[in-house]
Amino acid sequence: MIEQAREALKRVYGYDSFRKGQEDIISGILQGRDTLAILPTGGGKSICYQIPSMLMPGTSLVISPLISLMKDQVDALRRVGVSAAFLNSSLGAAEYREVMRNAMQGEYKLLYVAPERLDAPMFQSLSEQLSIPLIAIDEAHCVSQWGHDFRPSYRQLAGWIARMKDRPLVAAFTATATTEVAADISEMLKLRDPSVFVTGFARPNLSLSVITGVDKKKFLESFVSGRKEQSGIIYAATRKEVENVYEQLTRRGIQAGKYHGGLSDAERADTQEKFRFDDIRVMVATNAFGMGIDKPNVRYVLHWQMTSDIESYYQEAGRAGRDGEESECILLFEPADMQVQRFLIEQGTGDSDRKSIQLSKLNTMMNFSRTQRCLQQFIVDYFGETGVEACGKCSSCLDKSEPVNRTEEAKMALSCVGRMKGRFGVTMAAKVLKGSRDKRLLEFGLDRLSTYGLMRHLPEKEIADWLYWLVSEGYLKLSDGQYPVVSLTANALPVLEGRESIMQRVRATVRQAASADSANASPLFDALKQWRKEKAAVEGVPPFMLFFDATLREIANAQPQSVDQLLGVKGIGAAKAEKYGEDLLAIIQAFDGEDRTAVKISAVPREFGKSTGDDEQPSHLTTLALFSAGQEPDEIAKDRGLSKVTIEGHIIRCADEGEEVDWSRIIPAEYEQLIVDAIGEQGTEKLRPIKEALPEEVTYFAIHGVMSKYGFKG
Repeated sequence: MIEQAREALKRVYGYDSFRKGQEDIISGILQGRDTLAILPTGGGKSICYQIPSMLMPGTSLVISPLISLMKDQVDALRRVGVSAAFLNSSLGAAEYREVMRNAMQGEYKLLYVAPERLDAPMFQSLSEQLSIPLIAIDEAHCVSQWGHDFRPSYRQLAGWIARMKDRPLVAAFTATATTEVAADISEMLKLRDPSVFVTGFARPNLSLSVITGVDKKKFLESFVSGRKEQSGIIYAATRKEVENVYEQLTRRGIQAGKYHGGLSDAERADTQEKFRFDDIRVMVATNAFGMGIDKPNVRYVLHWQMTSDIESYYQEAGRAGRDGEESECILLFEPADMQVQRFLIEQGTGDSDRKSIQLSKLNTMMNFSRTQRCLQQFIVDYFGETGVEACGKCSSCLDKSEPVNRTEEAKMALSCVGRMKGRFGVTMAAKVLKGSRDKRLLEFGLDRLSTYGLMRHLPEKEIADWLYWLVSEGYLKLSDGQYPVVSLTANALPVLEGRESIMQRVRATVRQAASADSANASPLFDALKQWRKEKAAVEGVPPFMLFFDATLREIANAQPQSVDQLLGVKGIGAAKAEKYGEDLLAIIQAFDGEDRTAVKISAVPREFGKSTGDDEQPSHLTTLALFSAGQEPDEIAKDRGLSKVTIEGHIIRCADEGEEVDWSRIIPAEYEQLIVDAIGEQGTEKLRPIKEALPEEVTYFAIHGVMSKYGFKG
């Protein structure tokens, strides 16, 4: 059966091989095993139940809470020749009856259903008559009270399945489940001796960053302005903040959309479609937006505020880079975010147990926002995955500030918390250490503690931040509930007894930074910094948004001589190597002479490759040379360590610059005239309608080839 699955993958989807974990999951289902599969966002969950459904007799049911996802997946399946339909509240009465009638006649291989529809009399009648080989449950974490998106309607699934005359196979899928949630899913759905697959939570193409202490408005404007041609999502915690951020961007002339629960269905649907088709590049939204929106080219996700839990953060951040390309995930963190999220939890639905779980998750999210560990490691550890190496490119990994011994300050803080006997929160502990004359502090007699005023030389806010850092590192813990109290953990004892030291990275002051720069200065490093400053000014972003100092310093030390060598430098992924690699290599080459101090940045040619000699040439011309020598784009991509899309882009760029390209190798001869006719009829403003009007064998690359060959502009 697995050979049939591979054949279906190639025939229906056009892929030669499965992604990590997919083949094992599909094989288990085809062998008749109940299944629980945990794959990261963008990991290809849908193929894992769609291919078995195509190979099994009858109609498989897909249970999903996401109306938008149902429509997208059904549309996609129909375009590749697979019969599918959905039943949810978006259908009118006539449409609903038509789908039911067709389903009765066995016309569908997959039928998507909202969980609320299962108990409807019409659907009960349908399910009794259908031959159902498989029930696939998407977003399965919704069944678990321990999950971040618990939905009571999912709790009826196990009972509904148990009442079926011939129970089908059941396969549950989710992207965000801790080991605790995974066990709960299996129990709540009554899975029978399930095969459990966890393919790994790390997303190597995502660069995660937590940024604090900046002017958020200025940062946002610089960040988005420097990415005008990129699609991005900006998440805010409340409708009010969505409106504020949206207005801020539009006042600056940045075309953006907004999405939250206060808008009408029509407004949300219209904005969502504009974003999907790149008519608008930036979406400002609450967490109501994004679930099930399979837009692969989101290049960045920026969180205006901290989310309520790791699951929500990673699911939302994971909407960047679903195509595997380098993408950025930025969290702008402020301590006040905790209060916003705490308020939303307290005002939300759910009993006290549910809220206690949510508050515990919020504390973990706060720890993530303050940690100095690798951010990718923190996340995968949270989900129960161990042994993952540091990513090398998150804000923690790239923070090269020197660690400072803060053991004595830690003893002061820990001792103070211990003497407060777990009765007060972080704010009160900070006041005691500051020596505050706060009325409540005095009423409780906390000014009589021996630790009163031990850190009076520091601002109270800085003391509170220090306490929160000790929480994030596991020396202190916060209780659950609306008013969390702080107490010691077992990890605090070795510190208090002098058996363990506490080291913390402290960001350098201006004076310290200048000293560090002078100690590591070199003419090449200075030239790279000058280039970064000028480039950032052109792009309208802060210099560090291009590269951190540590990355430039490593470039100056290693002096890479090719794009492949550049990719070995920490902080440079494929996207940045492609965008800036030629400039960086040109600057390095300009310093290849003996008297490097005499070389000025102005000596670097503005158009790298036009005048740099015979030993080096622009990356896209190298690609063309390999292509002209007979190599195929996918072979070139593999050899050069770049994506196939990038290689194809190189060839298109060469054609645009007047280089000779043998397009006959790219354009399917039997479809060449069809492409010409489609472009002539629909124009080149939008390639999507052209692509959809043509056979599936025709790629966007072939369309670009026709455009170049026949002189179409667009």
